[in-house]
Amino acid sequence: MPAKDLYHDTVVQALINDGWEITDDPLLLSYGGRELYVDLGAERTTIAAQKDHLKIAVEIKSFLKPSPVRDLEEAAGQYGVSQSILAEIASERILYLAVPKRSYESIFTEKLGQLILKRLQIKLLVFDEQQRSIVEWIP
Repeated sequence: MPAKDLYHDTVVQALINDGWEITDDPLLLSYGGRELYVDLGAERTTIAAQKDHLKIAVEIKSFLKPSPVRDLEEAAGQYGVSQSILAEIASERILYLAVPKRSYESIFTEKLGQLILKRLQIKLLVFDEQQRSIVEWIP
């Protein structure tokens, strides 16, 4: 079992507050004889007439290292591995990288962060760690 991120419980509560049901904590990914974990799996049924079930997987990153670039490198690498496996075994799940608002407003709004988001097609879930709420979903 992987160690939980500092903001694990904060993101769980933010998702629940936003109407999501946590289905897997962590979400196990088995592929090619290897087992990896994504921090969370969650589902939500839309209230619209279609009653679609939305399924997501969430990687949580605190971005607390002295170098935000190093945090970005690690987060992007882990996101890429998880996204590749999900595409093979659970393509119905959309992977999000959950980051604190302060990280989004720094490294992810800089030119380097924007490049990585665009090139690697990383989806972000921006949360407010104080309010335990989701600030923004960035597709």
